[in-house]
Amino acid sequence: MGKPNFWHKTIHVALVWAAAQVSLFFVLTRHSPRDNAVAMMAGGLFLLWCVLGGWLMWRYRHRFAALVQRWRWRWQVKFVLLCTLFALVEEAVTTSMTNLAPVFGVRIGEAYITASTNYLDVVLGHSVVVFVPMFVCWAWMLSRWAFAPRQVMVLFGCTGTLAEAGSFGWHNLLGWGFWLMVYGLMVYLPACAVKVHRGSQPPRWKHCVMAVLLPFLFAAPVAGIVGWLHPVKVHFAVQ
Repeated sequence: MGKPNFWHKTIHVALVWAAAQVSLFFVLTRHSPRDNAVAMMAGGLFLLWCVLGGWLMWRYRHRFAALVQRWRWRWQVKFVLLCTLFALVEEAVTTSMTNLAPVFGVRIGEAYITASTNYLDVVLGHSVVVFVPMFVCWAWMLSRWAFAPRQVMVLFGCTGTLAEAGSFGWHNLLGWGFWLMVYGLMVYLPACAVKVHRGSQPPRWKHCVMAVLLPFLFAAPVAGIVGWLHPVKVHFAVQ
């Protein structure tokens, strides 16, 4: 599967790419209040979740893993619940950014990075509810293959990038570094916490490709039901 540090370098490149992209987006939109507000929201998400959150996860990963390993639950349950918890935290940050629109110089609904200002609507009708079966998929894959935490982070980040591109336009592929960090950090610390329970079979590149795509298959039924029950994609008027 390549050199052991490949995944480490990929995360570093993604972080630098994301920082450069967010900075460039801010500079290029300085004459457009609406677009600049979106840039500042994205920048807030990057600083709070990707930089500060990512550093805290890396700094305290061993303590966190030791704590979680003392919980008397099945490791698959712990993994899915922890991934869901981190996804909820990430969406709390994004929804807060949307609600801070007036601070960024525009009206609520004029600029946004979530489908709604209502946190419960966002997580139950748009995002986290669809992520959960993806986390279940990863719990199953980890029971079979020995994916390292950094591999889990990068591969789920690739899944998230494809999800953003498919949902909001393929130009989001250019933001791969940003989305890799946003989505990857949902699963990194949970993967650290359960790594002692991983499957014994070393993953090969074909398993990595499968790991990027298979979560969509798990999520498809839930996404279909959510789309039928809650067909509104964005709760703001199109600008």
